[in-house]
Amino acid sequence: MARMTILTEADLRKIVPLDIDAVACVEDAFRALATKAVAMPPILRLDIPEYRGEVDVKTAYVPGIDGFAIKISPGFFDNPKLGLPSVNGMMVLLSSRTGLVEALLLDNGYLTDVRTAAAGAVAAKHLSRADASVATIFGAGVQAGLQLQALTLVRPIASARIWARDMAKAEQAARALTEQLGFPVAAIADPQQAVHSADIIVTTTPSDTPILQKTWLQPGQHITAMGSDAEHKNELAPDIITWADVYVADSLKQTRRLGELHHAIAAGLVKSDDEFAELGAVVAATSTGRLSQTDITIADLTGTGVQDTAIATLARDRARKAKAGTDFES
Repeated sequence: MARMTILTEADLRKIVPLDIDAVACVEDAFRALATKAVAMPPILRLDIPEYRGEVDVKTAYVPGIDGFAIKISPGFFDNPKLGLPSVNGMMVLLSSRTGLVEALLLDNGYLTDVRTAAAGAVAAKHLSRADASVATIFGAGVQAGLQLQALTLVRPIASARIWARDMAKAEQAARALTEQLGFPVAAIADPQQAVHSADIIVTTTPSDTPILQKTWLQPGQHITAMGSDAEHKNELAPDIITWADVYVADSLKQTRRLGELHHAIAAGLVKSDDEFAELGAVVAATSTGRLSQTDITIADLTGTGVQDTAIATLARDRARKAKAGTDFES
């Protein structure tokens, strides 16, 4: 008899919070991507432009992990006008040995949110200055808050700024995060002012035109760009990529196709076969990241299947320990 566990979003929120263990889980996934024979096919992508919709399917097999996840991740960015979340979806976890379905994770995008925020923490841990205490977040959605929360797990964040095109949403997010995190978070109307003297800048928007400019940046800053997970999305002015001291991709194959690097290549600033470090190699210490306090560093995060497999197996293991979810036998 094969057993499958169904876990709802409510189940998963209880057993997989955004904590240091989730960060370590994703950090290990990046390390595996650099050091093991990981099988990670290109992202399968479906666009539904008339509804500002997109669907990504991601997966990866990591040697040594006894399960692999297949994730279906829709993003429909007009949904808030309908009173619905922009992102939802689910993951299926299968046995690496038999291919049998072990768990159906009906997370509505929650696990993606956690692993994406955890990746931001991994990038900051390995690329930002150790004393980084001021963060600026571009965007005021769920991921904006989670990215800031994740930074507090790896850096001594003492204050933060939020910039968004909708100032009312930025102010609402700033109030909520101030209360949640226990340090001042301010909504700033001018993006250049929001960036000034920040130690870490995280962009979390679906923007298709650059919202961060090179002339705003200062020595020592770290930038994590995580909104550009499709060919048309673009948060950083392309010249930032070549001007920065260090550029790191989560997956160079992916960022050449749909990350911020893709736009620098399209602008003729970078050759399509130019080599850059990947985050996993920096984690594994086979590539170098920040070399000085004054370096400007960039992490280009497009989201990888190894992150999904890592967080899904963590969820399954915690569910077994907590006896959470509903079991079915077939």
